[in-house]
Amino acid sequence: MGIKETVSNPYSKWLDASGPDSDVVISSRIRLARNIVDQPFPHLLGTEDAEKVVYAVNSVVEHSPFKDAPGGMELSRMTELSPTERQILVEKHLISPALLEQPEKKAVVLRDDEVVSIMVNEEDHLRIQCLLPGLQLKECWDIANQVDDGMEQILDYAFCEEKGYLTSCPTNVGTGLRASVMLHLPALVMTQQISSVLTSLSKLGLTVRGLYGEGTQATGNLFQVSNQVTLGLTEEEIIDNLLMVAAQLVSQERAARQALHKEQRHHIEDRVWRAYGLLRYARLITSSEAMSLFSDLRLGVDLEIIPGVPPGLITELIIMTRPAFLNRLNDKEINPHQRDIYRAKLIRERLQSLSR
Repeated sequence: MGIKETVSNPYSKWLDASGPDSDVVISSRIRLARNIVDQPFPHLLGTEDAEKVVYAVNSVVEHSPFKDAPGGMELSRMTELSPTERQILVEKHLISPALLEQPEKKAVVLRDDEVVSIMVNEEDHLRIQCLLPGLQLKECWDIANQVDDGMEQILDYAFCEEKGYLTSCPTNVGTGLRASVMLHLPALVMTQQISSVLTSLSKLGLTVRGLYGEGTQATGNLFQVSNQVTLGLTEEEIIDNLLMVAAQLVSQERAARQALHKEQRHHIEDRVWRAYGLLRYARLITSSEAMSLFSDLRLGVDLEIIPGVPPGLITELIIMTRPAFLNRLNDKEINPHQRDIYRAKLIRERLQSLSR
């Protein structure tokens, strides 16, 4: 699947709700920060040196060990994509918003199944990412590590025996690894436990962000939890620590859901059915309203209150109804009011098709 098909298709493997504990854990991600020796960090790169980095990465992708690898990988320069197409890659979590800045210096490598992406000249020369559905951090690590080893066979990484991998931001020095899980925590929010949970996470050296990472707020009761420290810990220790915390959060969220359904059954059932009714019949839905309604609907599906709605479809609708993807579906940029109309129409059609 080429880059043009990627930006035309709302589906990504991490959306399919097939992984372990996917009733709470939407996705797992491993990201590795790497830099090429004797090259300035990306924020100091001129256009000519930035192109040298892109060329070096592309040379690796086009040759062994990647040339004949299953799935196939392809490098695309950001200037080859329209602003809408670039934003869709952000909405699909395949790149960060930072890769949109100075596109003439940047590129992205995508594996056909979108499980692996490599951002080139973002904050570091390489940001190797693996993204899978559910709680699969170790599986993500295995894939990302294989890609990293393949790149390192040809590229000379900036590495210090004492400090580890050298990175643009000091907080990434060491392993250069960021492990994260995206969690749906509506019951912890409804029972007002979320503040104490987030406080506890910060004491454990973890950070909590919104749907699109650093600088974003939690919407739709989706929270991204990741490690803060990369120096002084091994990759396995970082991953094991986050796995332990994620398992605890899954247990807490499930307990809160069951308690809510038992103690406030009519209230919860009314809430999720109202959400389903609005999504199925409304003529105008804003982006923020859609996120809230999707959260309630997903809760109803996971509690088996609402039958016949695949959980993966709800996550896919989140991507499909974001502004850039709506523009793509219309083959033009539409204003916010038009997006609200089209968003509602799109959701209605997808949900009503289930009953047919």
